[in-house]
Amino acid sequence: MHTTISPFTLARWKEKQSHGRPKSGWQGTSPEFGDIRVVLPAGRDMPNTLVTEVRGGLIPPAAFEARGVHTEVLSLPTLNRSTLRVGDALVRMERNRWAPGHRGRSLRMTYLGDSYRLMAVGRRAYELSRQCDSEDPGAVIAVRQSGRGKGRKVTVRATGRVLPADVTLAVLFAGVDRSVLTRRGAVRAGMSRIFNLWAEYKS
Repeated sequence: MHTTISPFTLARWKEKQSHGRPKSGWQGTSPEFGDIRVVLPAGRDMPNTLVTEVRGGLIPPAAFEARGVHTEVLSLPTLNRSTLRVGDALVRMERNRWAPGHRGRSLRMTYLGDSYRLMAVGRRAYELSRQCDSEDPGAVIAVRQSGRGKGRKVTVRATGRVLPADVTLAVLFAGVDRSVLTRRGAVRAGMSRIFNLWAEYKS
């Protein structure tokens, strides 16, 4: 069902656990789709695995999972060695990591026949677009993170009539490390991973 949606905001939340990593994420309410919650890390604590999940009243659930020894020193799952599922369906992902510009480096996804593009707008903002076809004009959802500390928030605005899965994918990536979608961010992320793995090895 295609729907025109109002802008909505997700606020930062965090809670300690009796064991394992503390959980955090984003939560808020869309007037059209109800309560939405992004959780990281989600599921059981497992070695070399880091998962972000999103759930909501009227949107399909999704899980973004990164695997590898590098996940032990990460705060967010990365686009490297990752899988994405919306409901029970696997979302195919591909990107050109050598492209110079934001559009060329964008993450391209295919879910149930629909084609999507996730493109960085800046370090704290991105756009998810569902590509148009002969029967559908498509839609664009702009997501921007702002604020500091406990006042951090995510603002979501859509252009066009969206599908529930569009909203799921858009808010999910607020809990994923998107730095490699820009060339400068990819360099920073690579250097950070090398340093963190070295520090973990030395400890």
